[in-house]
Amino acid sequence: MLIVVGIVLLFVLPAPWNWICFGAGLLLGAGEVFLWNRKVRGLPVRAGAETLIGESAVVVTPGRTDGQVELRGAVWAARSETELPAGATVKVVGRDDLTLIVEPHGDTARS
Repeated sequence: MLIVVGIVLLFVLPAPWNWICFGAGLLLGAGEVFLWNRKVRGLPVRAGAETLIGESAVVVTPGRTDGQVELRGAVWAARSETELPAGATVKVVGRDDLTLIVEPHGDTARS
């Protein structure tokens, strides 16, 4: 981001300040990239269905053991040990491939 600011200042400021600010923007931008790289290096990547564990969802299609739930604007296949009515709030406790394992949550009706 600071590199972009340096480039903009290169065209906006009068000489020699445009080159001074451009150089400072390049140096600070390189430092910003280095620090962000150092901060995020080694952090595990969280993506996919495993990020949904612990979230609350709403039952869209009820079923005895298999059904569908809506979570973050998407409809997912779901499995539960208990029968859940449509509109019930459930909590995602696990996953099996792309099927979410859910259990009843405290609130059973959707607001």
